[in-house]
This record gives sequence, C-alpha cells and structure tokens, in this order.
Amino acid sequence: MTSDAGTGSRTGTRGHGVMAGIRVVELAAWVAGPAAGGILADWGADVIKIEPERGDPQRQIFGAVGIADQTANPPFEIDNRGKRSVVLDLQSDAGRAELERLVATADVFITNTRVAALTRLDLHPDALRSRYPGLVYGIITGYGLDGPDAHRPGYDVGAFWARSGLGAALVPKGALPPALAPGFGDHVTGLALAAGVAGALFDRERTGRGHLVATSLLRCGIYGNGWNTATLLRFGKVSSPRPRERTATPQVSAYLSGDGLGFWLLGLEGDRHWPGLLDALGRPSFGDDPRFATARSRALHSEALVAEMDVAFAGMTMAELAERFDAHDVWWAPINTPYTLRDDAQVEASGAFVEVPDHDGGAPYRSVASPVDFDGATWDLGPVPRLGEHTDSVLGE
Repeated sequence: MTSDAGTGSRTGTRGHGVMAGIRVVELAAWVAGPAAGGILADWGADVIKIEPERGDPQRQIFGAVGIADQTANPPFEIDNRGKRSVVLDLQSDAGRAELERLVATADVFITNTRVAALTRLDLHPDALRSRYPGLVYGIITGYGLDGPDAHRPGYDVGAFWARSGLGAALVPKGALPPALAPGFGDHVTGLALAAGVAGALFDRERTGRGHLVATSLLRCGIYGNGWNTATLLRFGKVSSPRPRERTATPQVSAYLSGDGLGFWLLGLEGDRHWPGLLDALGRPSFGDDPRFATARSRALHSEALVAEMDVAFAGMTMAELAERFDAHDVWWAPINTPYTLRDDAQVEASGAFVEVPDHDGGAPYRSVASPVDFDGATWDLGPVPRLGEHTDSVLGE
C-alpha cells in the first residue's frame, strides 16, 4: 500500500511494523474509534483519517469543556499521531465518491459513526461488505448493533461505566460513582477493536474473506467487570463494594504511610502472606490475637485490624515501609498520582512513554505509548496531522 511521510511505524524505518502494508480508512470521531486506528498506526498501518471540514470534534476538546487558551491537545494527539488527515464533505455526491474510492483501496474500514448515519451514507456494514467482500469492517458502538437501545449515543461514561455496572462496582451500595477518568473506557474498547481487526486480518490471509468486527463500550465494560458479573450469573448474588475499614480482605487494601504516601497491600493469599506482613510491621502481637489468627477471622474483624495497621503504618515513612516490605516478601504497590507516575522509574522502563515528533520541527514531546510491544522494537512515530493536511496527496495517489 502507498504510504506517506506522516505515517508512523513500529520500527526504525517508516512503513515497517507488524501492520506495514495495511491500509486503514478511519471514519471515526472523539476517542474509541480513533483509538483503535491510532493503535494500528503505531503498529505501522497507513491510517487515513476522514474528517469533515470542521474536523474531528476531539480536536477542540478543551474548548468544549470551557478551556479556550490551550494550544496543544494531548487527548487528541495520543489517538491520532502518524495518521493522514483527509477532509471530505460526505453530504455531497463528490465527497461520498472520493470516500468510496479510498475504501476500494483499503484493507480495513474503522468507524464509530452511529449506524443510522452509516446507513444514510450507504456505509452500513452489510452494504459496504457486499461491495468489498475482502474488507475487514471494524465498528464500535455504544450498546451494540442490535436491541432496543442500539441507536442510543453512549460515550464511555454512559455505556462503559454506567450501563455496564462497572461504575456501581466502584462504590458502596447506594452511593453514586465519582467523576471518572476521561477516555478510560474508550481506550479499552479501542484496544479491543484493534485486537479484533488483527485477528480478522490473520484469518483473511488464510481464507481471503473479510469480516465484520464489532465491539461496544457496553460489552467491554461488562467484560472488564467480568468477575462480578460472572459470579452473579452463576450464583445469583454478588457482594457490593465496602468501605476500606470493612473490607473482607484487609491484606488487599489501601493504606497511608507516616509521610502521607498511599500504597496498596497485595496479600491476596491471606494466610500465606500474613507472617511476612507481621515481620515487616514488627508487630508479632497481631499474630497472637485470635481475632487475626486466620484469613476468615481477619475478614470478620477487619475494622479492628485496619485500625491497628493504620496506626502501625503511620509510624513509618514510605521509604522505611518499602524496605521492610521487600525484606520480608510483602507484596505491595505504590498508589501513584499522575505526578508520581510521570517520575516512576519502573513506568519509564516499561516503555509507557514515547517521543512524538513535533509537527512544526520543534523538539519531540512525550506522550503515552499504546500498550503492546513487538520483539523489543523501538517506537518510530509520525506527527499528529493537521486537519486536511493530506487531502491532496492521498486523493492524488
């Protein structure tokens, strides 16, 4: 497939990577659909982003929430780097004809446009796949392609968090969820679609047949909350979240050090991990207390145990606790804030951040990497396209 200087790749040379040679036409806006296309672009695909004259509304996300003076746009950048932007008026015959011409050259079509609009544009999955049987058609919806509410707008707040039950699983029974991390469900769902597209392309290599690959914010939210939902389906009941003082697993809970830093204990196998925690705390008396003798008794007396551990942890700094935990094989993790995450050496070593080239030739800037690596290859990303930057070059190919 033809590529452009703006196309990102996953190795040191443009046009390489596990998706090199794959052309993707993306008719998507906001986050979930562009996230799927963005992952494929990171992996080396030539992703052509179709935008209206006013652009993907995510380009103006800060203005939409009342911030008028923000020039850079990290939420848009993370999902759209390395793509090529083509502006088309799909309300016109000429614009629809140009899109059709592009789809005819594509391996993959990605969209999160609502089905009614796709139908009006003659881009419904059934219609487009009948014209291009080898095409992998990837679609993200809020609630699925079928059912009484399939037509409803979702956003990840509505479909992924609210309707899936995941938001309610975060808080005690009867409480309302807090404001949630923006784009979280969109990125999970985008990753799911990218995986589905990869599977469909693999099968097409064997059969020559395209596929409809569909996922939804609702389904991904339910899958993410699968432990609770599967337990309810199997046993007809599920426990509600509790305040940390009344948790059934006080060894898998959040605490504060004396210098005010949060951490999470990870002692899931309660009896196995209990002796090491006692040694780290220097509180052997806990082990002699019948209320804390077994995982079951600790669950029954969790309020008393959490209160005792709160006092013990408050007497030590996080550095002291970390040294003690590691010396006694206590499993734990720091509770990072965005600021401590940015400076976490393990986060850095994991490859979580990438350098993205500035469009105007300035210094590269750091952004968030998509979360899959291949053979230790280093990132080589294209810049975020300006609106319509590649219209002439792509349509002229």
